Amino acid sequence: MIFTGPSSATPSNKRPDSTPPARSFDSILVIGWHTARLCAIETYMDCPYYEQLQYVGDTRIQALVSLYNSGDDRLVKNAIEQIDLSRRPEGVTLSRYPTQMPQLIPPFSLWWIGMLHDYWRYGRDTAFATGKLPGTRQVLSFFHGFQQPDGSLHGLPYWTFTDWVNSPGWNTGMAPVGADGSSSVLDLQLLWGYQLAAEMESRSGIKEYSGLYRSYASRLKTTIRAKYWDSNRRLFADRPEKDLFSQHANTLAILTGAADDQEAKGIAKRLLTDTGLAQASIYFRYYLHLALTRAGYGNDYLQWLDKWRENIALGLTTWAEMSDVADSRSDCHAWGASPNIEFFRTILGLDSEAPGFTRVRVEPHLGSLKNASGSIPHPNGTLSASYQQNNGKWDIRLELPPGTGGRLIWKQKEYPLKPGLNTFKSL
Repeated sequence: MIFTGPSSATPSNKRPDSTPPARSFDSILVIGWHTARLCAIETYMDCPYYEQLQYVGDTRIQALVSLYNSGDDRLVKNAIEQIDLSRRPEGVTLSRYPTQMPQLIPPFSLWWIGMLHDYWRYGRDTAFATGKLPGTRQVLSFFHGFQQPDGSLHGLPYWTFTDWVNSPGWNTGMAPVGADGSSSVLDLQLLWGYQLAAEMESRSGIKEYSGLYRSYASRLKTTIRAKYWDSNRRLFADRPEKDLFSQHANTLAILTGAADDQEAKGIAKRLLTDTGLAQASIYFRYYLHLALTRAGYGNDYLQWLDKWRENIALGLTTWAEMSDVADSRSDCHAWGASPNIEFFRTILGLDSEAPGFTRVRVEPHLGSLKNASGSIPHPNGTLSASYQQNNGKWDIRLELPPGTGGRLIWKQKEYPLKPGLNTFKSL
């Protein structure tokens, strides 16, 4: 998975060696994989020196790094199992597990649902994922107990951490809360949890739960628009007073569909240009970049890696915990290794379109690249892509594993893909 320069890229499913190449694309991938390995021993962990704890927020990203870079799902399944076992009788999971010091971060229980959904889509053992659906029901039942009649959360206990942010209204990682006790950032995380659980229940679980979650999500989405949408700034505010705004709320609005497609484009542009928004850390930029890509800006992905290049310029060989390295306690946090996912999923476009990765969706975002190729592990074998531009025309080679079909999306047109080699000349 080595990038060879600003006009070409050649990722592969071979693990990089420990010597970072000179060019920044290569270095980002090598450092990311090095960081991921240092933060994974018998479990995932936030860092190998300080706490050495398996936090759900970190682990969701680490799990996808494992699947995209090695295909080994043992730590992924172990993490899902461990967090499931940590769940309290009231329904909320611990924020980290195993540990002798219990800590509760309710939003991390929602990220556990996200992690389960990721494995359900990308992993090989869908039966394992389906078997964890009773846990998602208990988590969502816990959150439902703190919803007001309009669906908005109120009085959610414990540490409601979202991201390390140094902006007005944010306190120890918790998003701003209005005078009525509500927060768009929390409401949007719950909305996404309902949506992901509804999809899994619809296809692999109990359809009655899917219908229930969809009804909860519909009501909550309506409330989010009524409470937080600011028609003047064309952004979602962090709280009903509409005085504080963040990349976080608007990122989640795009990812959950609280913003329609046309609004999402405008919001994404403001996410990139409005410095008055509370800024996402190197951790939460995983979600920010997902939202920007969904809104149509994926071809600019390589321009969004300033924090990673800053780490390299400072001489770091692993990713720091904080965006501001001077304030960072830990110099090795794998929650910053998301480029090791997106070089494959966003740039090469290699994505899952069905549980168990049984169907492939390929939608590359090559930007200024003229030559890019690579492969990733797949439950049925190897999934490979090669893009070469010659005289303004693209030659594309996509090789799918046995028994796996899918589709290529290229310049807003769709092309069916069959198992084995698929070639497209002069597109």
